[in-house]
Amino acid sequence: MPFPDEKSSRSVEVVPHRHGWAAEGREIAAALAQLLPDALAVDHIGSTAVPGLPAKDCIDLMVRVDSLARIDLGPLSAAGYRERPEEWNRAEALAGSTHPKRVFAPPVGGRSMNIHVREAGAPTARYSLLFRDFLRSSAHHRDTWGRLKTRLAEERLDIYAYGQVKAAAQPLLMALAEQWAAETGWQP
Repeated sequence: MPFPDEKSSRSVEVVPHRHGWAAEGREIAAALAQLLPDALAVDHIGSTAVPGLPAKDCIDLMVRVDSLARIDLGPLSAAGYRERPEEWNRAEALAGSTHPKRVFAPPVGGRSMNIHVREAGAPTARYSLLFRDFLRSSAHHRDTWGRLKTRLAEERLDIYAYGQVKAAAQPLLMALAEQWAAETGWQP
């Protein structure tokens, strides 16, 4: 859940794609790579990483690490990033298995973002990259997903309900993404 100072703590607003999101994603990823030199990769993920896709104005990044148990995330906290405390921000289920993760919010007053820290070999890391790359490859599916997100925001759902509805619909999208990955030989 958002911290009280975050805009999304009050409402969900989905906006048309902004061209500046790509540059912001690169800049934030570079800063995170400096803070966490032991990270294997830092990726701009989620809807703001897909050109043409409407999204919440919140940059999602994924820091891929060898091991969550061994990575020192102290530099994030020292730089003001705040760890999200909810259980679903500590572990995520996919295909009947649970995988550890950590999620950080921006410093107070900072640009809206979520920093997802996942183990590089986890299926959830692959899932995030596949989601992004599939929607980048298919204007039809990108536009359909964008219409769903826009419609949900128009319903004035709170952030939790918005996320729950998206989570219920996402397996349908990801089944298509898996088919695309098999057909094209996509690899993360």
